Parts: sequence; structure tokens; C-alpha cells
Amino acid sequence: MNQAEKPVELQLLISLNRVLNDIDRQLARVLAKYGLTIGQYGVLEALYVKGDLTVGEVQRKIFSTTGTIPLIIRNLEKRGYIERYTDEKDRRRSMLHLTTPLGQAVIEEALPSSRQFVIEAMSSWSANDKARLLDLLKKYESRQQ
Repeated sequence: MNQAEKPVELQLLISLNRVLNDIDRQLARVLAKYGLTIGQYGVLEALYVKGDLTVGEVQRKIFSTTGTIPLIIRNLEKRGYIERYTDEKDRRRSMLHLTTPLGQAVIEEALPSSRQFVIEAMSSWSANDKARLLDLLKKYESRQQ
């Protein structure tokens, strides 16, 4: 089947995957300068922005699988970037806390570079292109809920 015979939906899926994979590869290189993986950065950024969260909340925010989140959390704990504690309201839940100064320092150092990279990665799109793409993606997300 040649490109013209492929349904446009498959072409879109392939293009979206290529773009996301390319951005992920490049972002991984940016974050490696701070000794972080994309998953580790996601956990730190979620805690930095939202404050203390349960393991499940962090997992949903960073789109991680149940298999990888324990490893990410363990590695961040070993480095002193986060702490885990039991939720006083529900002793069955583990809460995650961004440590001060280690965890806060590394995310505050990495955050501007990562955000700047994402902005530059999408700089070939006009503001109108970005707004249209965001609207289309939100439309897809809203039908999934």
C-alpha cells in the first residue's frame, strides 16, 4: 500500500508518533545535562507545580505505567530529590514530597531549559497553527472521557 492508499487517519497517527518521538529524544538530551530522565523530570515537575501528591496522582499526571513509576520514585528518593511519607488522612496512601533544597534546586535548574526547548521545538508552527492543533487534540481528548 502506498502513501496515497493509506487512510489519512493512519498517516496522522504515524506523523504524530514521529513528532513525539523526535521531541522525546531531544528532550531526553536536554534533561540528561541535569542527570534526569524524562520520567524523573515529570515527577519532579508535577511535585514542584502541584505540591505533595500521591503516587497514583503523579503516575496519572506524567502518563507513566504502573511498572515504571516505582523505579522512577526509588531513584529520585535515592538521590534525595523526593521523600515518601504516609498520608495521615488515609494510612494506605503514600504521598510524595519534593525535598528542599536538593529536589527543588534540580527542578528549578532544569525547568527553564526544558520549557525553552519545547518552545523552540515548535517554533516552525505559527501561533495560529499551534492554537488549531491544540483545539483538535482537545476535541479528541474530550471524546475519550
